[in-house]
Amino acid sequence: MAEEVKENAVVEATEEKVEKTTSEKGKAPRTEGKRKFDKKAARPLRKEKEFQERVVTIKRISKTVKGGRRMRFSALVVIGDGKGTVGFGLGKANEVPDAIRKALDDAKKNTYRVPMVKPDTLPHEIMGQYGAAKIFLKPAPEGTGIIAGGPVRAVLELAGIKNIYSKVYGSRVSVNVVRATIDGIKRSTTASRVAALRGKSVKEILA
Repeated sequence: MAEEVKENAVVEATEEKVEKTTSEKGKAPRTEGKRKFDKKAARPLRKEKEFQERVVTIKRISKTVKGGRRMRFSALVVIGDGKGTVGFGLGKANEVPDAIRKALDDAKKNTYRVPMVKPDTLPHEIMGQYGAAKIFLKPAPEGTGIIAGGPVRAVLELAGIKNIYSKVYGSRVSVNVVRATIDGIKRSTTASRVAALRGKSVKEILA
């Protein structure tokens, strides 16, 4: 009987060893230490903004209806890439962020090219007008900077103009001043463009 008990114990021990070895074979090998995680690879790449944005004014407006007054917000936004493209937009909503978002969407639909010459200024003097607002724009030498304030400065800076004189006449309403500035920019042109339209050389135009 003692011999049979010994034999059974040996058999059970061998069976346990076999089970351990088979289970260990099925498992994946353990790696020492903590798992490495590349945080930089997991982060999504941020897209660079096509335009720079600047909120010129935010106003609170009201509309009188049968039930009373409805309060809303109006935003005026100017955008530009600093390389000769500029635009503006208006947006109205019940909340300020929504009004700004609508203004940005509107501005992206209303962009204009700005003809510029060295040193980052307009090619000639020009008068822009919208309603009762008028603005006089004059090229300036290098190092002058932008002689303008408020809405005019926002438009000129985001357009990429760095040296210019300006003077506003008449209405000082921000929307009208921005529209007048855009009008002046659209009406300006370079000598090469005029020469191409007239079929002449640049020297003949400047003479």
